Amino acid sequence: MAAVAQTTPLSRILWPALAWTIALIFFFPIFWLVFTSFKTDADAVKPEHLFFFTPTLENYANMTENYDYWRFAINSVITATFATAFALAVGVPAAYAMAFDPSRHTKDILVWMLSTKMLPAAAVLYPMTFLTKNILGLFDTHFLVIVVLCLINLPIVIWMLFTYFKEIPKDIIEAGKMDGVSTWGEIKDILIPLAWGGIASTALLTFIFCWNEAYWTVRLTTIDAATLSKLIEGNRAPEGLFFGRLSAVSTAAVGPIVVLGWFCQKQLVQGLTFGAVK
Repeated sequence: MAAVAQTTPLSRILWPALAWTIALIFFFPIFWLVFTSFKTDADAVKPEHLFFFTPTLENYANMTENYDYWRFAINSVITATFATAFALAVGVPAAYAMAFDPSRHTKDILVWMLSTKMLPAAAVLYPMTFLTKNILGLFDTHFLVIVVLCLINLPIVIWMLFTYFKEIPKDIIEAGKMDGVSTWGEIKDILIPLAWGGIASTALLTFIFCWNEAYWTVRLTTIDAATLSKLIEGNRAPEGLFFGRLSAVSTAAVGPIVVLGWFCQKQLVQGLTFGAVK
């Protein structure tokens, strides 16, 4: 008979209170960002208006009317979506091969791919800028940003998918081969349905990484392919006079990600629950 852990009244209060405290500490920066976005630039830097002020939508109106927010947002959607799609298009077959048909160099390749994340971005920024601007003519294009975001996130994509695929029994794949299923059929009809939860999680995480990428999107774009990171950078001032405006832009940038993450998490949990009940 399994032993049942006894909980005291104090622990029933203490642990939830501790969990809520930690959650509020992590959530506080986002709350303060949204809170400050309803202040004017002048109120945002005055201590007397730290908590008590007259809310205003001036920053949001100014952002949409004078800073062409929607163009930057559309660029972010385009680059993050296509970079995620291309990373999965390469990552799924690569992780499939490494998980179900490994060679003696597979582990070395995985370690090498992960080691590329340790390369300082500044080490390749100037050669890449010179090459794309003066030779290839790709500077400030969606294609360049998509390729760069895809490449910098590809090691994480392959590692995550490799981990998920290794949990699938190899006998299932071998049974498909015995039935004459092609390699593409194994991926499409066997692997993806069994690992769709891991693929969806990887896609969501990759999309967030691409959306939030600032170093490359700021330095490889000027106007045409500039994303929301570029817009935020443009509203930053050393003297701190644009706190309200910057908070509004940042809130508008993080809002879609929060909504997308909540929606995808809800759908993923519902799908897994339905699959388990079914």
